[in-house]
Amino acid sequence: MGMAMMDPQTKGKVEARLKRVAGQVAGVQRMVEDDRYCIDVLLQISAARAALAKVGKILLESHVRTCVKSAFESEDDQKRDAKIAELIQVFDKHY
Repeated sequence: MGMAMMDPQTKGKVEARLKRVAGQVAGVQRMVEDDRYCIDVLLQISAARAALAKVGKILLESHVRTCVKSAFESEDDQKRDAKIAELIQVFDKHY
C-alpha cells in the first residue's frame, strides 16, 4: 500500500485540528486531576472524540479524492482491489 503525501492545505488543517484535540485531552486530564464532576468530564471527552473523528473524516476525504481516485482511474485491477481492501479495513476498525 503506497504512502502518498497529503497536500499542504490538508496537512495544515489536520495539524491545526490535532493541536486543538491535544489541548482538549490535556483539559480533560486537568479536569480529572481537579476532581471535576464526572458528567462534565464525560462531555469534554465526547467533544474531544468528535474533534478527532472530524480529523479522520478530513483524512479519509483527502485519501479518496487522491489515492483512491487515482487507483480507480488506472487500468490496474490490483491497484483498485488494494484500495477497496484498504477502505474496508479502515471501516471495519473505525466505523
